[in-house]
Amino acid sequence: MIPAIKKILYATDLSKNSAYAFRYAVNSAQKHDAQIYILHVVETLPSAAEGLLTQFIGEEKLKEKKEEMKRDMVRRIQERLRRFAERELKDDSQTLKRVVAIDVVSGNPAAEILRKAQEINADVVIMGSHGKGIIPHAFLGSVSEQVLHRIRKPVFIIPLPEGETDITLGEI
Repeated sequence: MIPAIKKILYATDLSKNSAYAFRYAVNSAQKHDAQIYILHVVETLPSAAEGLLTQFIGEEKLKEKKEEMKRDMVRRIQERLRRFAERELKDDSQTLKRVVAIDVVSGNPAAEILRKAQEINADVVIMGSHGKGIIPHAFLGSVSEQVLHRIRKPVFIIPLPEGETDITLGEI
């Protein structure tokens, strides 16, 4: 018997494919009467860049600036994602209620997606395929490929269909 899908982790990198992958997550939630948890991961600064900044402004000031920037970024991204979800679901307030959490965290995207999936006990992870990381598809592959190889849950990697254009969450 196939396990029920009740918790969907929708991981977004805010790339062009995000809106299309979100629609897929919404459709899956409707079909399975499931909840959607939205996650966006902000990649941390490489240690070399952080070391250079520390030399110029000092460790304490850098820490303050990072916290301030993170709070501001989290607030702005959460607001964008909320508006996006509302717009995508404008005629369906019941489906909008399926979005139970919008989280923005910093760290390694693949590791944070895996951590969040375990934390909420997600039944499935849904994400777009062609993202916009610092070095896309470097070494062994993209974030979606890393997640796919390390998770013990089903992962839906949603490609943007050929010829399809879509909005980015940044335009909302």
